[in-house]
Amino acid sequence: MQYKPHSYQQRATDLVVNKKNVGLFLDMGLGKTVITLTAINELIYDRFEVSRVLVIAPKRVAEDTWTREHNKWDHLRELRIAKVLGTVQQRKKALEQDADVYVIGRDNVVWLVDLYSKKKYWPFDMIVIDELSSFKNPQAKRFRALRKTLGVTKRVVGLTGTPSPNGLMDLWAEVYLLDRGQRL
Repeated sequence: MQYKPHSYQQRATDLVVNKKNVGLFLDMGLGKTVITLTAINELIYDRFEVSRVLVIAPKRVAEDTWTREHNKWDHLRELRIAKVLGTVQQRKKALEQDADVYVIGRDNVVWLVDLYSKKKYWPFDMIVIDELSSFKNPQAKRFRALRKTLGVTKRVVGLTGTPSPNGLMDLWAEVYLLDRGQRL
């Protein structure tokens, strides 16, 4: 299917392309995934600024949404997506694939960071956190693990339709992952 973005979708894509750290707080159904995939496609194949992208998503979204959206749109055909899901062996095999985008469930973030900590490198130069609000607790293991990668990741994009925090600390954690505490 041919992608004809609405003006807000084009503005959002331009933000992701032109800013290294950005949050897209758009309601469900407004195209956060296609906006982000379009920006990733441009950053990899047109601008050569990114080579490997990690998408962290809730399990069901990781299993279905990112590949479904990728397959739906003609302009995204060049992108290669690997699902880093399943058993440890299946996840490791997926990470060995020659792909552009690696989609992992948020419950495996700690495992992934530990895996690459042992190898002493981080292979992703862009991280997309789908459902950023699920990282609102700065004491959570997945938040602390992801925080370790921020110094070596060039770009971070946070996506959510529900950024509403229960308090300032919830907001702090979400925004910290985007800008390492600059704004707050």
